[in-house]
Amino acid sequence: MKYRPTRRTRRFGIGAAAVIVLAGMNGPALYRFSSDKYHAYKINQPEYKAENGHWDVVNVPDQYRINTIHAALLHTGKVLLVAGSGNNAKNFAAKSFRSVLWDPEKNTFTNIPTPKDLFCSGHSQLPDGKLLVAGGTQRYEKLKGDVEKAGGLMFVHNESPDKPKTLPAGTRFTGKENGKTFESKDPLLVPRAKKTKNPKTGKVTVTASTARVYVEALRKGKKYQTGTEDNYRIAGLKGKDRQNFYGIAQKLSFDKKDFQGIKQAYEFDPEGERYIPVDPMNEARWYPTLTTLEDGKVLAVSGLDEIGQVVPGKNEIYDPKTKKWKYLPKQRFFPTYPALFLTDKGRIFYTGSNAGYGPDDKGRTPGIWDPKSNRFDVVPGISAPDALETSMSVLLPPAQDQRFMVLGGGGVGEDPTSTAKTRIVDLHADKPRFKNGPDLYAKARYPSSVILPDDTVLTTNGSGDYRGRGASNVLKAELYTPRTNTSRGVADPLVGRNYHSGALLLPDGRVMTFGSDSLFADKANTTPGEFQQQIDLYTPPYLFRDSRPKLAGAPKTVKLGAKTTYRTTHASAITKMRLIRPGSFTHVTNVEQRSIALDFTRTKDGVTVTLPKDASVVPPGWYMLNAVDDQGTPSKAVWVKVPAAAKK
Repeated sequence: MKYRPTRRTRRFGIGAAAVIVLAGMNGPALYRFSSDKYHAYKINQPEYKAENGHWDVVNVPDQYRINTIHAALLHTGKVLLVAGSGNNAKNFAAKSFRSVLWDPEKNTFTNIPTPKDLFCSGHSQLPDGKLLVAGGTQRYEKLKGDVEKAGGLMFVHNESPDKPKTLPAGTRFTGKENGKTFESKDPLLVPRAKKTKNPKTGKVTVTASTARVYVEALRKGKKYQTGTEDNYRIAGLKGKDRQNFYGIAQKLSFDKKDFQGIKQAYEFDPEGERYIPVDPMNEARWYPTLTTLEDGKVLAVSGLDEIGQVVPGKNEIYDPKTKKWKYLPKQRFFPTYPALFLTDKGRIFYTGSNAGYGPDDKGRTPGIWDPKSNRFDVVPGISAPDALETSMSVLLPPAQDQRFMVLGGGGVGEDPTSTAKTRIVDLHADKPRFKNGPDLYAKARYPSSVILPDDTVLTTNGSGDYRGRGASNVLKAELYTPRTNTSRGVADPLVGRNYHSGALLLPDGRVMTFGSDSLFADKANTTPGEFQQQIDLYTPPYLFRDSRPKLAGAPKTVKLGAKTTYRTTHASAITKMRLIRPGSFTHVTNVEQRSIALDFTRTKDGVTVTLPKDASVVPPGWYMLNAVDDQGTPSKAVWVKVPAAAKK
């Protein structure tokens, strides 16, 4: 009997033949479709999540999408996202400065009026829970081919000891020899001259004061530039002021103009949800680091000043009680965004990490710095010392151990060099010296590292070249365990993140990642990149277990050395209590985050914790307190305020 296929069989055969033909023509595409589909299936399986964690995208309505450059967790549980002008010159020209407050628990957003361009500012947590934000952008850089008006630095002198003078923006300076006129772009305060008297002879000496301001020609064109030094008359002055005040400038030309900083400082109030102006810094700063000290004061270091030069070692302290700034008595130079951590002896540890500007042979050696005496003890042994720019630095948990890790990094400026090295140093060693840890998942500039409540460190992303050139973004993540000095890969991030990106631990134990500002989107470096406005949430493996501890009760304020008790179910399962300072992240820099081990005893239905007595281990401010069980699962955090220690 001759076989005759059924209609259904014929349809199947025709379809199968079509698939075979298509597969021959589009094999790679079908493979990718199949592979992607399988990958999506795999990463959503319970077993995979329990081992590797999981990534999700935050739903951000269009009106709240910004180029997040800075992010800080506040004690209200909300996250302040700051763009300022967002590395967008058009926004800067339009004075369109953005901040958004995000509530991760409710996933709600609020636009926050932003008074100045806080793009590339510094920030630090204050003892009362406010966030200090200082510095930002006064002027965008212009590359040599884009400069349309001759300009440069004008030194303005005052020979009068009787009074200072403020020259408004738009003040004009005319050269005595060249006859060319330039105008200032910003207001300038010129201090009074210094008058000293010789106690032996009685002779009085007057030393002229000097201030600096950026000036530009009134019109476009090469004929308005200058080539030599000249003295400049200041328009609008009368009487003796015409002799006492004058300008001196070298060459005013079409050279590249760097970013310039501002002096303004603000406290962001998490409860009032607004910026509050405080006294400006003594120095303008763009790319500064702010580090909270053991007494609650804040150290401000480095940055580009009002004329685009790295601040030459003039570091200053902010007092949150008086809202004023004061210079340190002695100078010490650091490149911009240096990673400066408070140590357990009240000194500052500089890991060598930094992010951007400064000579390649100055201020880049790791060491322990005493700001009071200005003593600096070099810490030797760091590997790949020429690849510390754009590296990440972390105070490994627990903070009492005083062990620091430096991860990845690259060469100075736009150097394509990058490294997978991690370097670890124990400051409690007799002679602290860096040693290599396990290599990162790839050579990476701009990796983001976050301390988790279970004493592991999550590191994600980065790129193999400057700002992701050549499509070099790294879609990898790993967990590092300090106790065993080992790391393992976990779920891959959803998008690439390099320059202007970061990550923060949230009170519920998840991690948010934000930002990324690639130069190009392709390997040929021909397609300009776009700022990554997507916010992602990583849920670590410890949140895919059957249960987690819960903490309740106890006062919100606990003094150093004091005890307090929290209620919890299954108290017998608690193995760790961790006090974690909320992060404040920008430009591969988060010197705020630290996890402190607390001594504790179990009670019938809870735990009693004891805070350390050392304010340099627990600087004043708000903290997240987590209980961790014998499976490594942390509780949701409860907020604890640690006041400044009483003066002895």
